[in-house]
Formats: sequence, C-alpha cells, structure tokens
Amino acid sequence: MKNSKDNTNLTAALAQNTLDQIPRAKSDAREIVGLVKHSGKIDGYQLSDGSTVSKQEGVNMAKAGDIKGVGVAHRGDTEYLKSIPDNSDDNNLGSLPSVSG
Repeated sequence: MKNSKDNTNLTAALAQNTLDQIPRAKSDAREIVGLVKHSGKIDGYQLSDGSTVSKQEGVNMAKAGDIKGVGVAHRGDTEYLKSIPDNSDDNNLGSLPSVSG
C-alpha cells in the first residue's frame, strides 16, 4: 500500500514539474468550467461566472490569480493552461465539456 501512495505522490510531483508557473489564486478567483474549441483545438475557456475568454486572456488571468486550479505551461512559444495535479481526473481541463464561444 505504501508503494502505491509513493507512486501517486511521485506522479503528482512529476506532473507539477511540467508547469512553468503555479500562480496563487485570489480568494474570488473563478474556475474553468468549459473549453471553447474550434477544429478540435482549445481557443478559450468558459469560466464559472458564465463568461468566456480567449486562450491568451485565460493565461493572463491565471497569472494574475484570477483563475484557480490551473498552472501555466508552454509548448514552443505558446503558453497554455493545465490543471494542477490533485489525484482527481474529474476536474482536469481535458475532462471538461466543450462549449461554443
């Protein structure tokens, strides 16, 4: 049983290492509840207050502490948001529904 817990902790630590930044969320920070996609690619995010923001606006908001539960990563020159690992798949960005923006 201990090995299973150690493996889980190691996996979470490795996943957090893929993030460039884990901003500290403000007390009134919103959550991402949906993904705005076009041609299968994420273009933006729907927030818990019903608003939608572009991918870059979401990154900027997360860096400012206005979105909780996410970290900032990059691929090439493009920054994007990733869920902060917490041993739950239910709140991963990839598990969220697609919405129209």
